[in-house]
Amino acid sequence: MRMTRTRAVLVPDEGALALSEDYFRSAHHLRAERVTHTLVLEDGEGRALRVPLIVRPIEGTPYRDAISPYGFPGGALEGLSELSKDAVDWAGTDLVSIFVRDRVSGPRCFAGGTERNEVFFIDPRRPVEFREMHLRHIRRNLRMGFVSTAREARQTPREEREGFLAAYRQTMVRERANPRYFFSDAYFEELFASPNAWLVTTHAPEGGVASAALGVSSDGMLHYYLGGTTDAHLARSPAKNVFGTLVELCTRLGVPLHLGGGVRPGDGLEQFKRGLANASSRLSTHELICDPTVYAHLSEGRTGDDFFPAYRAPGR
Repeated sequence: MRMTRTRAVLVPDEGALALSEDYFRSAHHLRAERVTHTLVLEDGEGRALRVPLIVRPIEGTPYRDAISPYGFPGGALEGLSELSKDAVDWAGTDLVSIFVRDRVSGPRCFAGGTERNEVFFIDPRRPVEFREMHLRHIRRNLRMGFVSTAREARQTPREEREGFLAAYRQTMVRERANPRYFFSDAYFEELFASPNAWLVTTHAPEGGVASAALGVSSDGMLHYYLGGTTDAHLARSPAKNVFGTLVELCTRLGVPLHLGGGVRPGDGLEQFKRGLANASSRLSTHELICDPTVYAHLSEGRTGDDFFPAYRAPGR
């Protein structure tokens, strides 16, 4: 007997069918990320999976592909999860490929995902023990007059928001970050307006913002989303006070804190977060080839690394 395949349909609705109360599938995030479509998969028995996507033209070709918005959106699971990619009929999407960023924990959209970099958590239900050096720096900053606060982002004063933006953008310049991480003012306005966003700031003794972070609530945890430290206060490591306050916040909310990972395996950022964490896991992504013939043609001579899709690999 022939097995019925789950049909995939692409709906041009700016992600409306994938909306939920979780930040990474909220209207604020999908607008900020300029989501264009929802990928809808239904099994014919009332169960569905709905994944927000950004559909993009493939330059120099008549074809299109798609990618999840930034973060850890996964999909809205309506009784359908851990799907086998081979059990899906992708023809109806009219896409060459889809790259899906899954949620950090819990049910996955598809089975057999690719494990990516290690990410770290602080679970307030387990013992929290910062490294002694981190604690020493936090205490020193408190003695010097650094003060930290945690507020819902939409209730923070404008000067705190501006202080966060300065700290974040100075950090991106210092780290020579990919241009993708220099988000627009409009992007941050959506983030600040979300009821699921928290702004944690550490103020210098003279009053200005020394370091700050935006945390967002999604899928049962608080995620450290974006943050940075101003050039002027970098030597004092005020980010450690920010993380200490984030731990207090997640303890109050009764949820784990997801710290993320490093930029590259084993780098200084990863080691710093490892020194704060009491749990870890790995990110999961899904590389979906919807049209194997066209994918092979576009990727000709471009295979050999783990970048997906291969025809968009940097330097190609």
